[in-house]
Amino acid sequence: MSESVPESGGDVIRLIGVRDTPLSVDEVYAAVGAPGAGGTAVFVGTVRDNDHARAVTALSYSIHPTVERELRAVMEKVAADFPVLGLAALHRVGDLRIGDIAVVVAASCPHRGEAFDACRRLIDDLKATVPIWKHQTFADGGDEWVGAC
Repeated sequence: MSESVPESGGDVIRLIGVRDTPLSVDEVYAAVGAPGAGGTAVFVGTVRDNDHARAVTALSYSIHPTVERELRAVMEKVAADFPVLGLAALHRVGDLRIGDIAVVVAASCPHRGEAFDACRRLIDDLKATVPIWKHQTFADGGDEWVGAC
């Protein structure tokens, strides 16, 4: 597991990390603050009690050692494609309960539309490409692994 890294200087990637402790929406929101930001979009992903009409009873996230490198690459691409002033992303690992926060991402931009678009791209690309795997256990006794978050 890796530690979150607050970023400084001119880098728009302000916070990036994977934690085995509860995530703070306030921390992520504060990390992307910028005087020129007219819009800040935050996405909070939580553990739900069902998936594809099956009751979920337990969930755990595992990561590959390259997780932060891959997450940074996603964030750099978002920063290259949008006028981002600040980006942040935190993901949980380990065993989570229903209702727990699993991931928080945020983007600040000069305008709200750009912030929404950048935040959506960040979470969508994180889920599609960053090596985070979800193991779900179902009430019917079955279980499944879901790749890349």
